[in-house]
Amino acid sequence: MSLRSRRWVGRTGPVALVVLVVAYTALWVVARPAGEATGSYVGQLAGADAVLLMSLGMVLITTLPWVDTYFDGIDKAAIWHRRVAITGLLLLVPHILMSHGDGGPSWAGTAGIVGTVGLVTLAVWAILPRWRSIVPAPGRRLITALHETAPARLVSRLLSDYEIWRQVHRLTGVFLAVAAAHGLVDATMFGDSAVLRWSYVGISLVGIGFYLYRELLARRGHGLRDYQVSDVREMGDGMVEIVLRPLGRPLEYEPGQFAMLHLEAKDGWHRHPFTLASSPNEDEVRVTVKALGDYTTSLQQTVKVGMPAVLSGPHGRFTHAHGTGHQLWIAGGVGITPFLSWLRSLDTHPPAGRVDLFHAVRDEAPYAEEIATLVADHPEVEFDLVASSQGRRISAAYVLETSGADPAAASVYMCGPDPLLRALDADFRAAGVPAGRIYREYFDWR
Repeated sequence: MSLRSRRWVGRTGPVALVVLVVAYTALWVVARPAGEATGSYVGQLAGADAVLLMSLGMVLITTLPWVDTYFDGIDKAAIWHRRVAITGLLLLVPHILMSHGDGGPSWAGTAGIVGTVGLVTLAVWAILPRWRSIVPAPGRRLITALHETAPARLVSRLLSDYEIWRQVHRLTGVFLAVAAAHGLVDATMFGDSAVLRWSYVGISLVGIGFYLYRELLARRGHGLRDYQVSDVREMGDGMVEIVLRPLGRPLEYEPGQFAMLHLEAKDGWHRHPFTLASSPNEDEVRVTVKALGDYTTSLQQTVKVGMPAVLSGPHGRFTHAHGTGHQLWIAGGVGITPFLSWLRSLDTHPPAGRVDLFHAVRDEAPYAEEIATLVADHPEVEFDLVASSQGRRISAAYVLETSGADPAAASVYMCGPDPLLRALDADFRAAGVPAGRIYREYFDWR
């Protein structure tokens, strides 16, 4: 399949989501039973659409290969998973305020409360680590001040721990099943409309079925490769590089992709998505981990040579292969990892033309010497280390001016902290870079 065809196919998934929601809503409009009060019916429709969206969210997070195909990468499917889940939860507001059930069994109301509270709690927990990009500046100062208190620091550690969040988040399907059961027995129109009743049952079973698949089948060997830790290197600036040696058939991947790393440390097994910073041509796999407040902070002390590891994937389509003849690669901090993979693969996966690589750091740049060596053998690649400790700042204007790139003809690839990438994205668009030529790596599944 050509790159253009693959990108077109990758847009069909989001389109299909919209079509399904519109079609299901239209079905409720057409099949409305006589005598149903408008307000209550709209509220119950909102609840049914919420169940549909949450079910679609279960499909999107299964890591099935066809999801990767129709959403242009499992990382982007995860973004759509968050979008449909949040939209579904917002629909619960009119559902709660407007709908009036027929009473149903005594447990129906309790099931609705349990399902709603559970789903909302999981969503809020997923959003909280991104509070800095959501809360206005005055609110950020207040939250930062409160964060300095001992109870707040304890709560913050628990909420930011990826492993705890992942284990609790696995209850999403359970809360969805409880909420779906509430709607089935409490809705007023299901007794009068078999079409609405069985379509609702169908969408509920789809979500529950894919949830069970992910929990019972996908976790038992799908795309898993056994590895062993062969080295753990402190790279500086809070970064640790873990080198993995395959124990059997190695994972096949493209430069810039990421994988789910299941790693056994002294304190048990951990699971987290990491970019594969090595080249596919290397015998071993390298991942670079930045201390971010969860178990990654103590990784160097807990992970030792000889410990087992498992890689599942690969995922993502962050590749320069569809770029133009002048490409701008921008990394912020540990966001250099996919570009390391690209640089280490230049001989086998060369870019289309000229490349200007910018790495924004505070002070230390652990891979600067290696990057300089790699670039020295490839005159088509220029490297610019932008250190804030030297009074330098990365910006779209600086990148365009330094590289001499024509905004209308350049391709921009970015990886790094979300606030930085959001600002750069907006500025590059304002400068004339087409939105379709600005690419970001998305591998945060939370």
